[in-house]
Amino acid sequence: MRFAPAQLFFDSSLKQPIAAAGSKPQGAGAGFQWGKWLLVAFVFGYLALILLVPALNVFIQAFKSGLPGLLDTFTSKFFLNAVKLTVIVTAITVPLNTVFGLCAAIALANKNFPGRSLLISIIDLPFSISPVVAGLMLVLLFGNRGWFGPLLDANGIKIIFALPGIVMATIFVTMPFIAREVLPALEEIGTQQEEAAATLGATPWQTFWRVTLPSIKWSLLYGLIFCNARAMGEFGAVAVVSGNIVGKTQTLPLFIEAAHMQYNTQASYTAALLLACLAVVTLVLKYFLERTAGIQHRGH
Repeated sequence: MRFAPAQLFFDSSLKQPIAAAGSKPQGAGAGFQWGKWLLVAFVFGYLALILLVPALNVFIQAFKSGLPGLLDTFTSKFFLNAVKLTVIVTAITVPLNTVFGLCAAIALANKNFPGRSLLISIIDLPFSISPVVAGLMLVLLFGNRGWFGPLLDANGIKIIFALPGIVMATIFVTMPFIAREVLPALEEIGTQQEEAAATLGATPWQTFWRVTLPSIKWSLLYGLIFCNARAMGEFGAVAVVSGNIVGKTQTLPLFIEAAHMQYNTQASYTAALLLACLAVVTLVLKYFLERTAGIQHRGH
């Protein structure tokens, strides 16, 4: 029995065209567009509620009293002490973690040895432990009643409620950033260039400065930016080990919290504005770094 060609595209019972294989139903494209825009609107709404509106409120409240209110906070002795301590802690923490991160990444990259996975997990440990718990661990070790407390007191060494404790807590929470950024870069470039340099008679130090470091410079700068940002904004671990002593062991985030608790909203919002500006600078540097690194990568 032969059918007319037109009958092949119709269902005999419903008398409707049968969709060809792989074709989209009518209205599917419009539905997809609506779904896409709804998803975008949800993302923007969520970001506005969680991030943009609170950040905008910080700017509004900081400028609520005008420039005199800002100047009063910026010239406050306690504010300046908090900024000074934050800068000192960051200036100590970032170089130390840079050296550690580079050494750890070079030791782990392109090498297989027993315990390698465990060592990487230990480096990532600060990502999974609450900063408050990290500060408490330091107190239990170096506090007056800690394991090493009596020995430290006998030698006149003060760690907890002093600068060394704040630095140790900040180092702990920022430790993984550089190592985790540099390690994938080293594994991607491999060891061929370093082996070639060694074959040509280069010393390990020359190989590092002229071969390894130029290859990982963008990853290193990326890790430095985030390490610096976290060091300046750390609150939980520092709050535990510092004691939040005004004018002595109070960093900028602790100053914000103390000013807010004392209903000094102008000072708290002004200090928060400074940290917000530093965060914006971090994001701008991150953007230009990614852009520059992407352009150079495409150029190669």
